[in-house]
Amino acid sequence: MRKFIQAATVGLGALLLAQPSFAFEKCGSAKRVTCVVDGDTIWLDGEKIRLMGFDTPEPTTNVCGGSREKVLAGKATQRLIELLTTNEFTLERHGKDRHKRTLAVLQISGKNVGDVLISEGLARSWPNGAEFWCE
Repeated sequence: MRKFIQAATVGLGALLLAQPSFAFEKCGSAKRVTCVVDGDTIWLDGEKIRLMGFDTPEPTTNVCGGSREKVLAGKATQRLIELLTTNEFTLERHGKDRHKRTLAVLQISGKNVGDVLISEGLARSWPNGAEFWCE
């Protein structure tokens, strides 16, 4: 079971340090507790979390209408799973969005996980980055 350590209170929420003690998996149709929905949304201990500062392609809605988006969405999802499974991370909550998901910044070794995915060509900056997977 993943261990969470309450590290500090920051802004609107608590900063959590999570130690990698079990593997995140891609969310399925069963009840979601701790899993990865896509490259920018996770469930953590029963809480749905939208990661801030970046956006990844959607695996199911296929906004662009092409296969490139779906393929890239799968790669972003798998990379996020890998990062969460093999690294300690911190999670800093920043309230809720209009869909009632917790908004949070997730960092690995002090670096925003979104910056990692952007540098690897799997995500765009949010809100100002272009949806390059639609081009």
